[in-house]
This record gives sequence, structure tokens and C-alpha cells, in this order.
Amino acid sequence: MDGQPDKTPDPRGYWRANLRLVSLLLVIWAIASFGLSIIFVEPLNETRLAGFPLGFWFAHQGSIYVFILLLVAYALLADRIARKYGVD
Repeated sequence: MDGQPDKTPDPRGYWRANLRLVSLLLVIWAIASFGLSIIFVEPLNETRLAGFPLGFWFAHQGSIYVFILLLVAYALLADRIARKYGVD
């Protein structure tokens, strides 16, 4: 399609890279959801965003935005990984 010869599929390499990506995104999700919304809420509440304490904002809105960004990042990066390992 793009002028390059077909690659031999490498399913083991694909799953290794995919699990690494999922692990990284889960760590980011845990930090955003638990860290910023629960553990570090008191220091974050000293800062205000749109009139609300930042910790409160992360607990109610920010973690949702981070989750949506992680979904988009996974879709884009997983597609790139699939093409790299020839399993697309």
C-alpha cells in the first residue's frame, strides 16, 4: 500500500509492546485518578480553577478528561504498534 514490502507478523513482539503501553497508561490513570483526586487533594485545593479548588476539580472533572485522553492515546499508539509488528 505505501510502497514498502509486507512485514512478517510478530505477534509476540506486538503483545509485549501492547502490554507495556497498557501498563504505562494504567499508571498514568492511577496517578490522575487516585493521586490527584484523593492522595494529593489537600495541597491541590490551595489552587483554584474556575473558582473551584483544584483537588475538587480533578476528582469531578479532571480525571474524566485524563481518561478520555488516555483512550485516544491508546487508540493511536496501539495502531502504530500493530503496524510496526505487522499485525494490523
